[in-house]
Amino acid sequence: MPTLYDLPLTTLSGSPTTLADFSGKALLIVNVASRCGLTPQYTDLETLYQQFKDKGFVILGFPANDFAGQEPGSNQEIAKFCSTDYPVTFPVFAKIAVTGPEQHPLYAELTSAAPEHVVNDAGFRGNISGYLKSQGLPEPAPLPAVLWNFEKFVVGRDGTVIARFAPDMLPSDPRIVSAIEQALSN
Repeated sequence: MPTLYDLPLTTLSGSPTTLADFSGKALLIVNVASRCGLTPQYTDLETLYQQFKDKGFVILGFPANDFAGQEPGSNQEIAKFCSTDYPVTFPVFAKIAVTGPEQHPLYAELTSAAPEHVVNDAGFRGNISGYLKSQGLPEPAPLPAVLWNFEKFVVGRDGTVIARFAPDMLPSDPRIVSAIEQALSN
């Protein structure tokens, strides 16, 4: 049975890869977007990465254009954005679909392993629904689908999904930090 580490991925520069290089590390997997109201979380993600990277922790960014077209750029444009607008040093992969019929197998596995997420504000889903309605777009898909950009999955050193956090949870939230510390201790 394949694990998260076996699933085929593509780097931002277009090379085929897997997560095998990250086996044995604690991971925070995040679907990212450059034109979202939550995009400033890139800064918080980089801070979190710097805080824990020397302890065996890696953040993995997966750009996705699934939500209101908020990641329309090419992989080259995303690479430029992640080096100039919000400079990050953690790995960012090629754009994928994280929900819907084209959902990447990585996100199928993640959402299957953690079908519920911890939310910061119970009204966040309603806020997203209102925004989508105002744009003439369909409602967000129900769980276990990813709700929006910047949903976060904490994965333990053994590849087990430990926790899932809604997009409105800042990376510095004590609940996320605690889950990362738990992942690092196992």
